[in-house]
Amino acid sequence: MFHLRAWHQHLPSLKFNRVMKPVTSMEETAQEIVRKLRAVGQVAYYAGGSVRDLVRGQIPKDIDIATDARPEAVQKMFPRTYAVGAHFGVIVVLENGFQFEVATFRSDGVYLDGRRPTEVHFSTAEEDAARRDFTINGMFFDPESKEVIDFVGGRADLEARLIRAIGDPAQRFVEDRLRMLRAVRFATVLGFEIDPATWNAVVAHANSINEISAERIREELVRIFLSPRRVRGWDLLDASGLIRNILPEVEAMKGCAQPPQFHPEGDVFEHTRIMLELLPDEASLPLVFSVLFHDIGKPPTASVDEEGRIRFNGHDRIGAEMTEAVMERLRFSRAEIDATVEAVRQHMVFKDVPNMRVAKLKRFMARPTFEDELELHRVDCASSHGMMDNYDFLRQKREEFANEPIIPPPLVRGDDLIALGMKPGPQFGEILEAVETRQLEGALTNREEALEWVKKEFSAADEHG
Repeated sequence: MFHLRAWHQHLPSLKFNRVMKPVTSMEETAQEIVRKLRAVGQVAYYAGGSVRDLVRGQIPKDIDIATDARPEAVQKMFPRTYAVGAHFGVIVVLENGFQFEVATFRSDGVYLDGRRPTEVHFSTAEEDAARRDFTINGMFFDPESKEVIDFVGGRADLEARLIRAIGDPAQRFVEDRLRMLRAVRFATVLGFEIDPATWNAVVAHANSINEISAERIREELVRIFLSPRRVRGWDLLDASGLIRNILPEVEAMKGCAQPPQFHPEGDVFEHTRIMLELLPDEASLPLVFSVLFHDIGKPPTASVDEEGRIRFNGHDRIGAEMTEAVMERLRFSRAEIDATVEAVRQHMVFKDVPNMRVAKLKRFMARPTFEDELELHRVDCASSHGMMDNYDFLRQKREEFANEPIIPPPLVRGDDLIALGMKPGPQFGEILEAVETRQLEGALTNREEALEWVKKEFSAADEHG
């Protein structure tokens, strides 16, 4: 055990709401839960990732509590609880607007599904630490004495910046295949190395990763690729064989040659890796995954024309279809899929922007996905031929259009057309789009002009049907 300085001194213990009532902090609430458990003779500590963060001098995002109290006893002690895994000894306690997982110390029986043990046995803190995934997640913290209880060497591995499985790495990964991705995620997010024995076990078992649910795989991939160190995650996923098993469409980009005059950096796989390097630390999910997937349509569309030039005809359209299939397979949300697919589908349109009519350009730039797509275009160009003309053109246009809404309120609506004596029908949409086009290009500037133009251009045609 070792003593940890009073980290909570750096936290505000009290906040105030609008009516100036004190609001208890998460840390203070967690301490109170531990005190209540200890008051009836139970052992209780903070556990898992929160202890890892505390030892690293960081404020934990949440605090889990481990105890020798049985689940039913925990539920009796606290007025608001629900069981998320009572069979595994896990009760969620709701206090002061916070949620805490309170888990009974346990040891696990055999694992048959690569995710959960067939049975658990309630046990001691030491046995509980031994069944956890990595040493840096296997420590406990006593909030009263401010001591860390470390049965697994987690503190030493934190100091060494090392991800090490507790016990036999192969056994840990057989128990829960997700731990292989978690090893990559912790190494990525924390900037740690993976212990050689643990790494060898990841490589040896990578082809079994799909035995777990797509949702769990997706959550780890998102955490890896939204990290500022996402390229390290890419490299570890690649070297381990995990990317080959999870995203064979990305693996297929290896060795897919590109025209050297436009892509001196190399094949599609290397091009994508460089793009990830060029992204800002903070990037949205659709942006990062559109970078990952924007060229997955190249391998299946690759061809060489009669003059010996490499072509990828329709790779944007095919890539959008593939992106949708991949993200549906990994159970992304519909909104995430739609935004990412749109970026992949549109990424080749950027070469045409200087030649667009003003109205078309404004509509293109007004789409909600445009900002992410512009960043995708930037890193796409910067990672290959380096020609930024279209990117600079669009930035200039964005400034030029910034003084007013890029798509202003319409000058004419359907009710106006009815008032002119027109009959509702499919032509209404064409008329309104035609008016908007002229409005966007500055040919029509007010409602009166627009109505006169409609009467002149369409009323006679409408009358003659």
